[in-house]
Amino acid sequence: MSNAQAIETRVCVVGGGPAGIVLGYLLARAGYAVTVLEKHGDFLRDFRGDTVHPSTMTALDELGLLEDFLKRPHSEIVQLDAHVGSDMITVADFSHIPAKTKFLAIMPQWDFLNFLAEKGRAYAGFSLLMNTAATQILREAGRVAGVRATGQEGELEIRADVVVACDGRSSTMRSAAGITPRDLGAPMDVLWMRLSRRATDRNAALGFVGAGSFLILIDRDDYWQCGYVIAKGSADAVRARGLGAFRAELAATAPVIADRVNEIRSWDDVKLLSVAVDRLDRWYVPGLLFIGDAAHAMSPVGGVGINLAVQDAIATANILAAALRKPGPVDDAELAAVQRRRTFPTVMTQALQVLIQRSAITSVLRSTDPPKRAPLVLRILTSIPGFHLIPAYLVGIGFRPEHVSRLVRGS
Repeated sequence: MSNAQAIETRVCVVGGGPAGIVLGYLLARAGYAVTVLEKHGDFLRDFRGDTVHPSTMTALDELGLLEDFLKRPHSEIVQLDAHVGSDMITVADFSHIPAKTKFLAIMPQWDFLNFLAEKGRAYAGFSLLMNTAATQILREAGRVAGVRATGQEGELEIRADVVVACDGRSSTMRSAAGITPRDLGAPMDVLWMRLSRRATDRNAALGFVGAGSFLILIDRDDYWQCGYVIAKGSADAVRARGLGAFRAELAATAPVIADRVNEIRSWDDVKLLSVAVDRLDRWYVPGLLFIGDAAHAMSPVGGVGINLAVQDAIATANILAAALRKPGPVDDAELAAVQRRRTFPTVMTQALQVLIQRSAITSVLRSTDPPKRAPLVLRILTSIPGFHLIPAYLVGIGFRPEHVSRLVRGS
């Protein structure tokens, strides 16, 4: 690798998703040189999570970015409703949660990432290398000392005092380090598609329960982003039944969109999300830390993936901003501190997701008849005054919301 271009940086962040871009921005804002590697040439990936929750917007407010963020095109969801037979149940109401922004902001993830990347470029220490894929780990004296990568200009050798892997559930860095996550199980996959939205449609996130089916509609202003939940590994069987049968299943599950299912013209309009829920037992090796989906893949239940990744990034920035004050490599103690800080919210969120998957979702997928009404226990719970605040808090705020430290915020 003698012909590789050499780059020296304090922190190398692998992956330009929510965790990576937020961490890069925060550490650059704290005054450190940070290099973020993103293997794609842009952030345009379809059907990535795009719900920005109040916990994330609180952090943006602490950084003085919230006003600019909310000027970007977005829609706002104040409540989550579920249609079960003849019942319409309000599952979560965000209008009373203890946050400045009492709603979920729906913004394409690429817009969110571009917004943060633009803010990061205001700092001299922020370097975002697009079309640059980390391929190998550099090791020295028993620790990770950087990465090798392939970029637009050829091979790179990036040396850093700490490497943070934010490269998702199929993490290259995790494989390179020889680490395997513990699978917690997921009984479902999701088929994503778009259908047009009309001005007369209800302004909310809507869930519809049918015979062995569950469909969620997410309001994206001029279209619905639709997630059709199917049994794990059954995508080929769904396709084998034919596009006409698939359209009919959607129409039967959610009659409100029955008149527009023909907008799905081919299977190319339907994208498969293979759901995984897993977690690393140890989030670090000397010199290398894993956060976000690289440390813990989340179920789409609750749409909390982006926000857990952002919270990981904030906690990591708070700890590393203090650790990087002294020269040289970051100690294992600081990396362990990140894991200790973020283990509780990760474990609790995944436990709740797995519980919902194994009980409610599995029950729906196994049913053969459409439900006539919502289960009695659900009707009773949602009739209790203030009940809607509990799921709203768990989704919108979470088990341990992070706040940006003064050291990171700066002036």
